[in-house]
Amino acid sequence: MPRLLHTGQIIIDLVMALDTLPPSGGDALASSASFQAGGGFNVMAAARRSGLDTAYLGRHGQGQMGELARQAMFSEGITATLPPDPHQDTGLCVALTEASAERTFISYIGVEGVLTADDLQQVRVAQDDYVYVSGYSLLEPGKAQPLIAWLLALPNDIHLSFDPGPLLLDIAPALLDALLPRLNLWTSNRHEAQALTGTRTLDEALKALDARLPGTCLKVVRDGPHGCRVSDAQGHHPIAGFTVQALDTNGAGDAHTGVMLAALATGVAPCEAARRANAAAAIAVTRRGPATAPTRAQIDAFLADQRT
Repeated sequence: MPRLLHTGQIIIDLVMALDTLPPSGGDALASSASFQAGGGFNVMAAARRSGLDTAYLGRHGQGQMGELARQAMFSEGITATLPPDPHQDTGLCVALTEASAERTFISYIGVEGVLTADDLQQVRVAQDDYVYVSGYSLLEPGKAQPLIAWLLALPNDIHLSFDPGPLLLDIAPALLDALLPRLNLWTSNRHEAQALTGTRTLDEALKALDARLPGTCLKVVRDGPHGCRVSDAQGHHPIAGFTVQALDTNGAGDAHTGVMLAALATGVAPCEAARRANAAAAIAVTRRGPATAPTRAQIDAFLADQRT
């Protein structure tokens, strides 16, 4: 049975909804506030809800935030490969969602920002596993080098996915140069793809990604409500999005990625997997909070409604 092995970071989101952000030095009243597991948890929850066994390889802390992270993993059936770290708590993100559905993040990295070679040596990777890497992991000096060394030592037939994230340009170029030739899946939004390639359009970005990444690497570039573009051995394919009323875009890209990976792991063709991922993201933005990916049955029902 394939598994998702997630090497990123679970943090806890303090989720607050408000009309609009205040100016610097100002104040605003939120209409709601809650603590919810977020960060890497969003991708893992999306994959689990689509039936993919999932394990979290990162650290989780001893304290209030770490306990929330463990409760969330337990509720979704996600396996933690490491025990709680007794010396530090899990990190926190203030996630502010405006009435426009745009979100703003302010994050503090806790114990999840460290991962040692000894931590990773405890993981037994099977041939059909899907290993996921977050660009955030490559920003952490206590994690990036051990993680890259471990990834590059994996057998070449292990599927390796990478989501660079919005801080892509802050990643050391040498780390990207080491990782990119090994990828089986690149998944990002269009802004990240254009930032890496220095291009102005999505078409140009896809062509530049084709040139920089291995020919066997599947490239998926999300384009908000327009859906996504898929580049594979057969060419470039636009996969249409779905029209919905967005309430909160927090976690939509993560829902897309988790469902995409779950579909690929069960043998679904890339374009159909991307269509399911687009549906998941469309559903996710109609819900408030970070880990709002739908279940497999909810995606099936949504797609059936689109055909009627």
